Amino acid sequence: MKRLPYLLPLAVFACIAVYLWIGLGNDPRNLPSALLDKPSPQFDLPPLEGRARLDGKQEALPLATRHLATGKPMLVNFFASWCGPCQVEHPILNQMATTHGVTIHGINYKDDPARALAFLGRLGDTYDRVGRDLDGRVAIEFGVYGIPETFVIDGQGRVQYRHPGPISPDVAQNTILPLLESLK
Repeated sequence: MKRLPYLLPLAVFACIAVYLWIGLGNDPRNLPSALLDKPSPQFDLPPLEGRARLDGKQEALPLATRHLATGKPMLVNFFASWCGPCQVEHPILNQMATTHGVTIHGINYKDDPARALAFLGRLGDTYDRVGRDLDGRVAIEFGVYGIPETFVIDGQGRVQYRHPGPISPDVAQNTILPLLESLK
């Protein structure tokens, strides 16, 4: 009985440690999005100024919810210049856009505009539109866990798939491209 006051804190610590170990073992990539099969959140982002448009004009275009319901499926990709995994996935996004004709809208997350422009200049820019999410509000509305994170949006502007983390060639080829094709 004299040891009980000394063993009780140890037992409580062991219980908390086991609880945290089990809870931290959950992989956020396995968590589904609450937005699946629901309309995209409402947003209206300013453009990434200084970015030339794909059609060669110099004025940058804003990105808003209305640009997601165009009748054809597309991707919405959250990225930042300071994000290492974003740099890894960017060539795959470029290939999906150029080789497969995938429309991709970028949301530049909490980034310095000059650095974002340098990132796109260095790695290629095949985004149709790029909006600036300086305060992270749109990322919160989408339920983004961390960047990069990519959403497949159907032609009516509804979220059909969420991919957290960088897109690998395997995910692009075996998951995202077939899904986009099925949504046409």
